[in-house]
Amino acid sequence: MEIKKAAFTLSAPHVNLCPKDNKPEYAFIGRSNVGKSSLINMLCNHKGLAKTSATPGKTLLINHFIVNNEWYIVDLPGYGFAKRSKNERQKLENMIRGYILQREQLVNVFVLIDIRHEQQAIDRDFITWLGESGIPFSIVFTKADKVGPVRAQANVEAWLERLKDEWEELPPHFITSSEKKIGRDEVLNYIDEINRQVLQENS
Repeated sequence: MEIKKAAFTLSAPHVNLCPKDNKPEYAFIGRSNVGKSSLINMLCNHKGLAKTSATPGKTLLINHFIVNNEWYIVDLPGYGFAKRSKNERQKLENMIRGYILQREQLVNVFVLIDIRHEQQAIDRDFITWLGESGIPFSIVFTKADKVGPVRAQANVEAWLERLKDEWEELPPHFITSSEKKIGRDEVLNYIDEINRQVLQENS
């Protein structure tokens, strides 16, 4: 898939205020500091599209970016940012869950995982919740350039192996690096494939 155009559309504090059209939406979410904004910018080949920050947890709204005037990338707030108050964390969680469960245009959630770390309970719990809720999702391992190809592959295999205690069929996964543009074609081709399916179903 070639991305000819990508632009910020709107930021919404609630699912009801998201765009009113029926274009397919792909949500990106992960723990704070997982490299979400960098990944979105890399996929769209647009350095300043999603705002990157040295301070984790800056995304506090549901951010929509229209791609090729055909589909949306949705940048969701990171989960598990410990420095927020309990009340703020609850508010963000309600916003994220409300969007994921209620948004009919959502066709896939990309869950971002830092490839350098072992499986964390917070990521595992979120993935389990998606599965139990019947939400289609894929796992995107980020920052592959930080460990090298052999270690990256080993870490991913170890991470996925731990899912097998609960999952009969493992979700699709991608190994990426925003720095080196690793995995860009694979993720975009996957989105393209889903878009074609959606088009067929709606025609």
